[in-house]
Amino acid sequence: MASFENTVIIQRPVEEVFAFLADFENLPKWNYAIVETTKTSPGPVGVGTTYHQTRSIPTRSDERFQVTAFEPARRLEIHGQIGPFHARIGYLLEPTDSGTRLRNPVDLESSGPLALVAPLATSRVKHAVAANLDTLKQLLGAGASPVPGPGHRSASRAQPEPPPAHNNVRG
Repeated sequence: MASFENTVIIQRPVEEVFAFLADFENLPKWNYAIVETTKTSPGPVGVGTTYHQTRSIPTRSDERFQVTAFEPARRLEIHGQIGPFHARIGYLLEPTDSGTRLRNPVDLESSGPLALVAPLATSRVKHAVAANLDTLKQLLGAGASPVPGPGHRSASRAQPEPPPAHNNVRG
């Protein structure tokens, strides 16, 4: 299993950041690899809520994940098949003087031939996730319009470039 963590400070109250993250249908607004995320279970978001999403990078694929932790204004966690990995992804929120510290621990499991190149792939994934968190920070940051509520769809979304293939930073 490969693990990494990224951290970002977002200049918004922790409650607003949590509300935006907990609406996983917002993922395409800040994750350049995700085309669409759709809730597939009834009722409000909480532990057990399921989602289907379409990814465009590294190849077009359909994914499913489930919310496994839901602690308002503190913690979200999902488990599922994310790209070629079985993943556990956490969102840990802490209030700061300037807004919210968002820690994003990620555990990735791979098998078969991918297991051989997992360390290289993990480094690239870590940097792609960091770029996505930077997009989230810009989207929710100081001076931004109020955080849209559940069900709101934006006509456009930021699409940063994926990290270069020659990334030398180790995860």
